Amino acid sequence: MMYFSRARTWTILAICMLGALLCLPNFVASPAPWLPWRQVHLGLDLRGGSYLLMQVDMGAIERERLDSLADSVRSVLLKAGVGYQHLGAQAASHRVFVHLRDPAQHDAGLAALRSIAPAVPAEFTIEDLPGNNVTITLQPAALAVRGSEAVKQSIEIVRRRIDETGVVDPQITRQGDSRIVVELPGIEDPERIKQLLGKTAKMTFHLLDEAALPGSPPGPGTDLLPMQDNPAEKLYILKRVEVDGGDLTDAQPGTNGTTGEWVVNFAFNNLGGRRFGEITRTNVGHRFAIVLDNQIISAPVIQTPILGGRGQISGRFDAQSANNLSVLLRAGALPAPLQVVEERTVGPELGADSIRKGALALISGFVLVIIFMGTFYGLFGWYANVALVVNMVLLVAILSLFQATLTLPGMAGLLLTLGMAVDANILINERIREESRNGRSPLNAMETGFRRAFSTILDSNVTAFLAHVMLFVFGSGPVKGFALTITIGIVTTLFTATVLARLMMVKWYASRRPSMLPV
Repeated sequence: MMYFSRARTWTILAICMLGALLCLPNFVASPAPWLPWRQVHLGLDLRGGSYLLMQVDMGAIERERLDSLADSVRSVLLKAGVGYQHLGAQAASHRVFVHLRDPAQHDAGLAALRSIAPAVPAEFTIEDLPGNNVTITLQPAALAVRGSEAVKQSIEIVRRRIDETGVVDPQITRQGDSRIVVELPGIEDPERIKQLLGKTAKMTFHLLDEAALPGSPPGPGTDLLPMQDNPAEKLYILKRVEVDGGDLTDAQPGTNGTTGEWVVNFAFNNLGGRRFGEITRTNVGHRFAIVLDNQIISAPVIQTPILGGRGQISGRFDAQSANNLSVLLRAGALPAPLQVVEERTVGPELGADSIRKGALALISGFVLVIIFMGTFYGLFGWYANVALVVNMVLLVAILSLFQATLTLPGMAGLLLTLGMAVDANILINERIREESRNGRSPLNAMETGFRRAFSTILDSNVTAFLAHVMLFVFGSGPVKGFALTITIGIVTTLFTATVLARLMMVKWYASRRPSMLPV
């Protein structure tokens, strides 16, 4: 146990040197842009910035699914040649209602409705009611599954939108069943971010209902939507989506070469490009509406077929609005609207004050520990101090390798790791001192002390490791940061206290061959 081969010794030293190299980027600027210079990032409470708590509109998800089911009912009944009336979604009862006009077609209509494929297993139930009525009711479990998937999708889209703005190290996490926490370090005025996140950015392309009479209510299959730049002006559009914005692959701001006005240039994938080309080819001379979040951006007349899957959106944009729309289209549409339910801003002065106080606590604790170990345990205490320094270096190195975000609870985790590491070194030194007083030879006392202390150290650290893993798995936000720091610290503590400190003691003993131990 007290023997270290040359290969083992060099491996331990290599780990320590690698830790020092990985720590370096936190204190020195990168010498070359191509060099992977990974650093520990400061969290919102240390760097300052903005905190947003956003709520996913679960009601909108249900309403959209009910509308989709109503469209499916309309489609399958028309295909089957079954007459119907009073078709509509009833959000309060989570169902779609339809009345089949001809009792003789009841069975055919019911069979057609049962052919509608659910989006998830057991998503809805179909109930045959008296009076030739049928309802399709969404199930709560299926709604919960759809809502959970919507939150996951929203998190990914929010991340893409924020990344497009250039915000460094945003933290985006889920809270509860329907909420998303967005932390933006360094952003003191999050208004533009809120505007980007507040838009669903669902873009669709529709033909206008040119037969509709001005001032009349919209008929079946028609919507009356306002123009984005002039809400007082409204146009009748056909509900049928000719091309879906989900087929967009790119969107970039630009200027019109003729007029000089700002525009958004977009490109479709192969499927969307073919559909877009087909629609524009067969509807030359008709108006084509571009709809974003139930507002018409523009409704130009199709002059010529637009082939190649590329097009241009004009709508009285300025540079900022054209860029914002491009960001929204590139990131994709949210499955449901997001609402800001809580907003906080942390100033950089408060973050700097937290860093100063946290650093003061860490340095003070570290200095006191070093004095204590050196005073009470002599040379072996100083070896333990070296192990403590390496422990901190390795801990920061691992955090840097994964580009972890350090928060105020994380700094508390560093200090607690220091205390846990001291416990391990004290156990080892007290065991060695006890065995030496019992008359064992120096080498035997060292070996027995390490062996007997190791089981206690391992038991306590494994217990703490499991507890903090559970904190990380089930916690959120600052709790996760604290748990991550402690978990990594436990691993580095076991290495430095039971391996590195023992290596230094063994090398000292091999070079001095003392008759008594300095403890």
